[in-house]
Parts: sequence; C-alpha cells; structure tokens
Amino acid sequence: MSDHEDNHEEFELAFWGDCTITFGEESKQYSYASNMNLIPSVIMHTIPFPLDKPVKVLDIGGGPVSMLLKTTNYAKGSTVIDPLMDRYPQWVRDRYESKGIKCLKGTGETLIDVIDDSYDEVWMYNVLQHTEDPKLIIENMKKVSLRLRIFEWIDIPPHPGHPHMLTEMFLNECVGSKGRVGKMIPPFGCLAKFWSYYPGINFS
Repeated sequence: MSDHEDNHEEFELAFWGDCTITFGEESKQYSYASNMNLIPSVIMHTIPFPLDKPVKVLDIGGGPVSMLLKTTNYAKGSTVIDPLMDRYPQWVRDRYESKGIKCLKGTGETLIDVIDDSYDEVWMYNVLQHTEDPKLIIENMKKVSLRLRIFEWIDIPPHPGHPHMLTEMFLNECVGSKGRVGKMIPPFGCLAKFWSYYPGINFS
C-alpha cells in the first residue's frame, strides 16, 4: 500500500466514524440520484429509488451507505466495492448481505482484478476526487458495463482527502461522451458545480 493510499484510507475512516451518523452524506444521495436519472426530481425525495426492471448493478466506492440500499428492483448479484469494506463495522457488511447485495474490498483502479462478473450498470457518485487515477477507474467501468451512471463534483481545488480537481473537459474525455453540467445547493448551503452521466444521455 502506498503512503497516499494509507493516508487516504485513514481520512475516509475518520469521515465515516462508526458508520452510524451518515445523514449528511445520505441526504446528498437524492441529488445524486436525480442527476443520474434514477428518480425524476430531487424535490420528490422518492423513497426508494425505483428501477423499471431488474438491473444488476455494481456500485464503485459505495461506502457503508450505498444507494443500492435505497433502491428497488436491483437484480441478484448487485455489488458494492469499496477499499474500506473490511474495515467498516461487521454490521455494515451484514446489512448489505441481508439485502442480497454482495460487498467486496477493492478500488476502482483494481476493479478488473477483483470483479469476476459483468453488470447491467455501473454506478459511481462523489468518488473520483478521492482516488489515485480517475481516468483508469472510468476505463475499468467501461470494461465491466456499457451503461454508466456517474455523478461527480467539478472545479473544486484539491484539499485534504481530495487530491484531484475534476473538470467537465476531463470527464467528457474519459467517458468519451459529453455529460451534463449543472449547479446545485447540497445540504449545508454550499453552491457547487457538478457533472453527471447516465444511460441515454446525449448532449453532443
């Protein structure tokens, strides 16, 4: 493990704590879901997120509170992969397994070495700022599935725990298609710019 990986894991573990106080991050997931075309409007606060048909999903970096836990109609074999999966409390893994969701330890960069399956869709939200190689992660996503749903904050300078500043141009180039850019006010009143991509999107 590199010094970066070790330091970053400690940062993320400190962020999640004992995984019981997660409302702030989970409330943002309604914004993510709306802009990944999983729900029609963030204002509706749809619970759960409905999928039209059974879909086998891989959630990269879903942490202890993956959006799959708020989703209906995901298919058997749906999976959350996270580098800290073995360091979260045991009840986090038990919760996933009780919902029929596989949980694996791994990163987006090592995805191909860890995953031995294919998926209908790959989801990723608020992940790439935290990683070592965002471009490689998106390349790996495309190897696992042709249907991607992504939400990432952009134009935010690097800061502790977030070594990359993502841009619209960079993400468009990595995915090979133009994503959607917008601004929103997430919880706590911070105006932020985002980039999102989902199946069927075409703004080229």
